[in-house]
Amino acid sequence: MTGARVKPLHRIKRWMYAGNRPNRLSRALNALSAWQYAHGILTLGGRGVTLEVRGRVSGRLVRLPLVLVHMDGNRYLVSMLGTDAQWVRNLYAADGHAILHSPRPEQVRLVDVPVDERAPVLKRYLALAPGARPHVPVDRRAPLARFTPIAPEFPVFRVDSA
Repeated sequence: MTGARVKPLHRIKRWMYAGNRPNRLSRALNALSAWQYAHGILTLGGRGVTLEVRGRVSGRLVRLPLVLVHMDGNRYLVSMLGTDAQWVRNLYAADGHAILHSPRPEQVRLVDVPVDERAPVLKRYLALAPGARPHVPVDRRAPLARFTPIAPEFPVFRVDSA
């Protein structure tokens, strides 16, 4: 996307997550989506899930909506905001333990995917998650090789049943 004209919708979505943190509007929309995904109201064909992870500072459960990637018999979650996303930090502090609602709650362990294996998942993720596209500096239609250099910046987690 470097050098390309930024679409107005992408500009808005970047504004909603300025500094890689959701603003007030984003938090409200995320809470609504998380509730819908957790209750099976809006599932996006099985892609929309709610992740519940314990906050590393507050200790309370934090819920957020994510897009689940099904690929090669595995399930994956991706951080569109990169390594500094709060849910990623919380997840590392919880040693990968979380609850995934899709819509039934499932105890899971999210396992960090090695950087050299992330590119195909990132490409598939962008195909499934239009809201993430403004945050990832590679076009979803780009060849797989273009995803390799950005792979270290975007954590990918394999979802294992606990």
